[in-house]
Amino acid sequence: MPKDPRDYEKNKAYYIARETSSKGKAIRTERDRARTKAIKSGALKGADDPREIDHKTPLSKGGSSGPGNTRVISQTANRRKFDH
Repeated sequence: MPKDPRDYEKNKAYYIARETSSKGKAIRTERDRARTKAIKSGALKGADDPREIDHKTPLSKGGSSGPGNTRVISQTANRRKFDH
């Protein structure tokens, strides 16, 4: 089996720094709002639903949480976008 080239500690430090910055907190709030809207609309079954909200244009790149920019997809499909 090939060695995994990712440095998990470096990734963890990056994500912690990103999520705790003022911009990161605003983006996290917007993500939470999008998930809450999806639950209320019935697109997600509740907090335990493993599927995720995908922003077609990422919030970090100026996207919104409006209905035209979000969709519910599996966690695997959503994370696959970042594996390349």
